[in-house]
Amino acid sequence: MTVDSPTTSPHLKKVLKLLVHDPKSFTPDDAASGLRAIIDGQASDTQMAGFMTALQAHGMGENPVILAALAAEMLRHAHVPKLQVDEKSREQYGMVVDIVGTGGDGWNTFNISTTASLVAAAAGLQVAKHGSRASSSNCGSADLLEGMGCSLNVVTPSNVAELLSKHRFCFLFSSTFHPSMRYLAKTRRELGFRTPLNVLGPLTNPVSPDRSVIGVHSKSLGPIMAEALKILGRRNYAVVCGDENLDEISIAGYSHVWHIDSDGEISNYKIHPDDFGVPTHPLSAAAGSTLEENKATLTRLLSNTLEEQDVAIRDFVLVNTGFLLYVSGVAQSMKQGAEIAQQTLESGKVKSLLEDFANDTQALSHTE
Repeated sequence: MTVDSPTTSPHLKKVLKLLVHDPKSFTPDDAASGLRAIIDGQASDTQMAGFMTALQAHGMGENPVILAALAAEMLRHAHVPKLQVDEKSREQYGMVVDIVGTGGDGWNTFNISTTASLVAAAAGLQVAKHGSRASSSNCGSADLLEGMGCSLNVVTPSNVAELLSKHRFCFLFSSTFHPSMRYLAKTRRELGFRTPLNVLGPLTNPVSPDRSVIGVHSKSLGPIMAEALKILGRRNYAVVCGDENLDEISIAGYSHVWHIDSDGEISNYKIHPDDFGVPTHPLSAAAGSTLEENKATLTRLLSNTLEEQDVAIRDFVLVNTGFLLYVSGVAQSMKQGAEIAQQTLESGKVKSLLEDFANDTQALSHTE
């Protein structure tokens, strides 16, 4: 007779057996309850690895209903900030947006969405940037912001509203707002291949932004992600993928868009840098590098001291910021969005915003 160890979930064992032997009968509730067992700390390392591997092997990452169920379960366990300042309700607080990618596209470009989020905030949007440290690149969003002096670990659900109201920008460290996912971290690193959980980040921003631009690492994932967002109730969101399978709007050529309108209808179209009044550049001209070099590049961008190699990255930022401004209704066209982004970048407002946010978070770290 065998006895389950205290860290082995009998329920997850049943879910795994169903997923492996009868995947056609596997339901969204099964997916959610399997993840719940892991989040509750009831699963062994072997069970967690088996769950993620089986999800991937049976194509559950291609099922928007399953993805939505997994994301919803994560959000149920998230530490959710209350966006209330001076007794304003969430509705009175105003529109909150995000721009984020799944990562994993293999292109290792500069931190475009991170920079675009800062520019968009300086242009007047309230940006709750959900992110983490690098996993598939040399320098992730958190790495860069910390390198620029921001103390991100002090940002908690209790101070997000105040920081966002003051700076129109706040960074939500995924490990702070989804602490229960820590059980999976080691197993995910050791597996060495993608699973459906790799794409949940953009689906699980704990503030549930009103509008968002979400980049995916492959064109085949675009309509799946859009449908999952629709199931989760997201509206006025755009899923994007560069023609090169880039998880951002490409500066090199066409990008694909799956746009969820206010009625939940999904339209698919292509966009090009020409639509933004911006020239094309090869992606190799916008490559990321080490943390130190990316910090130097961002400093030049924000200080208007561009070198020749920075122009492609600057234009890359303008295209992605411009599209967020367009999706959010600040700009009436993609071209106007890019123009607003360029004016904002050149005004010095982005540099001031980042410095102020860094100073405030540093001050918070000293009061702990």
